[in-house]
Amino acid sequence: MATDRDTVLEAAVGVLSRRPTAHLDEIARAAGISRATLHRLFPGRDALIREIGLLGLRRFASALDTADVERGDAEAALRRLVDASVPDAMLCAFLAGENQLYEHEDINDLWEVQIARLHALFLRGQQQGVFRIELSAAWLSEAFFDLVAGVGWSIQDGRLAPRDAAFSLAELFLGGALRRPDTRTPAGATAGSTAHSTAAPVHSTSDHRPDTDKP
Repeated sequence: MATDRDTVLEAAVGVLSRRPTAHLDEIARAAGISRATLHRLFPGRDALIREIGLLGLRRFASALDTADVERGDAEAALRRLVDASVPDAMLCAFLAGENQLYEHEDINDLWEVQIARLHALFLRGQQQGVFRIELSAAWLSEAFFDLVAGVGWSIQDGRLAPRDAAFSLAELFLGGALRRPDTRTPAGATAGSTAHSTAAPVHSTSDHRPDTDKP
């Protein structure tokens, strides 16, 4: 029976995320195959790590496609992306934590394509008045991906139940990223990826925004 490469890679992530220096024998045992079979599939540790990275990028690209992030209301699109990306959060964690991956030009190129799609989602959301404009779309993109990675680590370590993962991610991220009702962009206004609000601050008892100058 043919060995499924993706299943082996997922097993490898489970081992390497706990023990980055794990031997190939340990990875083979976790995948239920012999070391010889593992070597036939991936000739060496570097090749294995690179293939995990490519799998993670393919899965994240698939999540972006499934969520249809280029369509419609940006908040709704982001919620769809949360649901689509959480099942592969551990692969995102590997992408976020394995610096060796980014020594490969093809990995870097694929990463730039996917992060650009995420950046475009947040920029559209800023233009729609959905996301805060004092936070750059580039930063929102990086922060979102890192939170998905954090979900992967938390699930693996037992700090977060898988059934609670999508809700926890959406509520935590959107709690900081959504614009407050009193600061929404008026109809027809637009925002740039690094735009800042130029409106004069409103000081009243109804303004519940935190004072960022205080601890």
